[in-house]
Amino acid sequence: MKKQIIISSLVLAGLVLPNALNAGNPERAGQAGAGTLLINPYARSSGWAGANSAKVRGLEAQFLNIAGTAFTRKTEVLFSRTNWLQGTQIYMNSFGLTQGIGETGTIGMGFVALNAGKIDITTEDQPEGGIGVFNPSFYNLSFSYAKMFSDNIFGGINVKLISEQISNVAARGVAFDAGIQYHTGKYDQIHIGIALKNWGPKMRYQGDGLTRQAAVRYGSNYDLTLLNRSNSFELPALVNIGGAYDIYLMKDSTGVKKTHRVTLAGTFTSNSFTYDNYLAGIEYGWKDIVMVRGGLLIEKGIFGVATRRTVYTGPTMGASFELPFTEGKSTFGFDYSYRFTNPFGGTHSFGLRVNL
Repeated sequence: MKKQIIISSLVLAGLVLPNALNAGNPERAGQAGAGTLLINPYARSSGWAGANSAKVRGLEAQFLNIAGTAFTRKTEVLFSRTNWLQGTQIYMNSFGLTQGIGETGTIGMGFVALNAGKIDITTEDQPEGGIGVFNPSFYNLSFSYAKMFSDNIFGGINVKLISEQISNVAARGVAFDAGIQYHTGKYDQIHIGIALKNWGPKMRYQGDGLTRQAAVRYGSNYDLTLLNRSNSFELPALVNIGGAYDIYLMKDSTGVKKTHRVTLAGTFTSNSFTYDNYLAGIEYGWKDIVMVRGGLLIEKGIFGVATRRTVYTGPTMGASFELPFTEGKSTFGFDYSYRFTNPFGGTHSFGLRVNL
């Protein structure tokens, strides 16, 4: 079974990699929708720029590589709040849980919602507004299943229900994720992962807001309701290919002492509609109680003001504290991350998690 899974993983990589290396088409930027699927709502993984896709664990793995949720053997509950682009008054809230079932399976549920605040209603006749406000609603609901196939191989799938709407126009759709992680080495210090994200059918906006009244003059005057059909749009599909390596700084009688750990991680993200991303990160952990990390997002032109096509400037940083509160290794954790941007005042994320 283990051999079959490894072969299947290599076949999947062989099918995906040729397309991934030719992807990242900036000329298609703006042609995809559901852009909230590309915003990392979690504090721990965003602290090192999402470079840890090969090692991510728990509910946060629903964003980077769904296979990582298989590491939850009991119960994990997570809440996160992101102040996206400080000064815009846009907030992203997420919560969910992962629950181990049986000896090798894990199910998960995650909810992510973006609050864009109140926006003035404008029309052709009243372009300055003054006739009320509307509040856009963006959210996605994820249901996942992951399995530990062996001590080294983990895999999972995720289904996301997507909704974007205002009071009289809405678009709804579904997307699928799949991922594999492989962990090996004498001390399980080598991590490799590949994940396909946001694959699904096109979405389309529909609703009464797309209608308008037109005056018809043919014999007698009367009003006719016309429907303006919107064009469909694709989802921002991507592939994450990542690796990570743990370095233990001290040794004991077993040959390794895990009190002081340094992890180097990297991920290549092949985007279908924008530039490809190269993500690099480093994390130091003391007994997995105190962790500090930093990361760097690299894409074409990101370090030049005139050539940058993203609000992010590259660097990220974060920290976590995870304290045990029972003898059964239950923990309570706090996560924080900051992503540098220009303009605006950066993106702050805060997370609380309980592992039972």
